[in-house]
Amino acid sequence: MTIVEHIQELRRRLVLSLAGIAVGTVVGFIWYQTAFTIGQLRIPFTSTDVGPLHFKSLGELLKDPYCQLPPEMRLGGGEGAECRLLATSPFEMFMLRLKVGALAGLVMSSPWWLYQIWAYITPGLVRKERRTTRRVVTAAALLFVMGSVLAYFVVAFGLEFLLQIGEETQISALTGSQYFGFVLALILVFGVSFEVPLFVVMLNMAGVITYEGIKDKRSIIIMSLFVFAAFMTPGQEPISMVAMATALTLLVEIAIQICRLHDRRKANERPEWLDLDDEQGSGPIAASGPIGSAGGIGNVGGIDAPTSVSTPTSIQPGGMPTASAAPTTSPISGPTSVNPPAPTQASQMRPTRNSRPPRPHGMIPETPMPTQDLRNRPTSDFDDVL
Repeated sequence: MTIVEHIQELRRRLVLSLAGIAVGTVVGFIWYQTAFTIGQLRIPFTSTDVGPLHFKSLGELLKDPYCQLPPEMRLGGGEGAECRLLATSPFEMFMLRLKVGALAGLVMSSPWWLYQIWAYITPGLVRKERRTTRRVVTAAALLFVMGSVLAYFVVAFGLEFLLQIGEETQISALTGSQYFGFVLALILVFGVSFEVPLFVVMLNMAGVITYEGIKDKRSIIIMSLFVFAAFMTPGQEPISMVAMATALTLLVEIAIQICRLHDRRKANERPEWLDLDDEQGSGPIAASGPIGSAGGIGNVGGIDAPTSVSTPTSIQPGGMPTASAAPTTSPISGPTSVNPPAPTQASQMRPTRNSRPPRPHGMIPETPMPTQDLRNRPTSDFDDVL
């Protein structure tokens, strides 16, 4: 794909993702104050019927931790009083409903826009990378959901602890924006913090950290997790901090054990010679011994007789080139020297000083160009060939 096609594909995936989030926002906006009921359901492959399922509205689900507080801790929370939050401005209720609906739409449509991201990047991944990415995304989603669920159940205990401080001199009157902001921030912090164990496993698989390097530092890791939880929890109240730090300690310990299994499997697949140092790797393989005397050289076979050399040609004046006498060879001393051809008329006209280097013995001499006027010399058939 060209760069233009990549940009067009990215734009299409973004448009589809935003469309899914918009649909989820509309559903969340309606669900904020709308409860619905599902009729009788039968469990598959059984004859057991499940009664009508009542689903609370989104606002009531988020408000339940606040309503679980003792009535005397809420403004206007006498016996039989309805649990409600305050609104201090005309647009606060609308904006709060819109924000909560948008966040709910983002969560509900997450499978859709995560699939769009996956469909955009998967063509550039090989099969092994796709499998690894699928596992990482699945684990990240499960950890985020686990953290969010834990945060939802911790909210009530955290609020009760915070609102009991100074309850003899004041009464709590939380607005919708303050309360929902606290709840959503706590859910988000818990969900993101639960990704820390996954980050540890990814660093181990990438070779950045090893089990041997972190197994003896558990006390430092646990202390760091408690400090991290103290800074990350909204309100810095101890119940949420202890809940987050305890859960993270358990998950990080599981991640450390996964690192141990991964390092063990990697060590079993590693060849032993890679762990040797230079001296061990370059040592003798077997014991050395004296080298025996070398054997004598066998008799050398006879040398083949040389082949005859083709007879050189000589140019006879006034006629065609003729072959000179063939060289004589001897089986012992080899070929004899080849007598040069008799000088011709053209060669007799060569200057006395030869400007060219002497040619090797036995090669056909090249006829030099005459230095005198040759317009009146006799012609022959061989001149036409030249």
